[in-house]
Amino acid sequence: MLRQCLENGRIEAGCDEAGRGCLAGPVVAAAVVLPDDFADERLNDSKQLTERQRNALRAIIEHDAVAWAVAFVQPEEIDEINILQASILAMHRAVAQLSVKPEFLLVDGNRFNPYPGIPHQCIVKGDATFMSIAAASILAKTHRDEYMARIAADYPQYGWGRNKGYPTRDHRAAIAAYGTTPHHRLSFRLLDPQLSLF
Repeated sequence: MLRQCLENGRIEAGCDEAGRGCLAGPVVAAAVVLPDDFADERLNDSKQLTERQRNALRAIIEHDAVAWAVAFVQPEEIDEINILQASILAMHRAVAQLSVKPEFLLVDGNRFNPYPGIPHQCIVKGDATFMSIAAASILAKTHRDEYMARIAADYPQYGWGRNKGYPTRDHRAAIAAYGTTPHHRLSFRLLDPQLSLF
């Protein structure tokens, strides 16, 4: 059973990201403030849910949340500042877009740069511990998957509709065959070292 909050009576926003390990596409983060009485037994870490479950929960979260926001950091920014800093930047951008200012941030993982004026706590496996972080993980994942499906239509050979930009063997083979796109993260190891390429 996920916990409602860290401290009762405080406006807490859960923060999480999706797409950190991908070879292509943005890293996407969400920040979510849930109402005190929010309850849905299906809510869980997005990685433990099916696509249909995530999409159903996304609609509920976006309808019921006190506030929610999603933010993107694109590949050229990732290449410039590295994926850890890009993930943190995406979370900062999401928090900045919230219509209600939180009094505290619950951040999934173990690394975060302090957000101006709002204290935070990093929680390893927070998306399996706190409702607001689980909700943020679902929004980040579904919005990113939706984005990847959209750009997949322009680059069908990379299979982004299936692999969402993650480093599958087929994705790496497509990079070897067709080269990179403006959506690829050039600072990542894009090619499979076991393949004889050039």
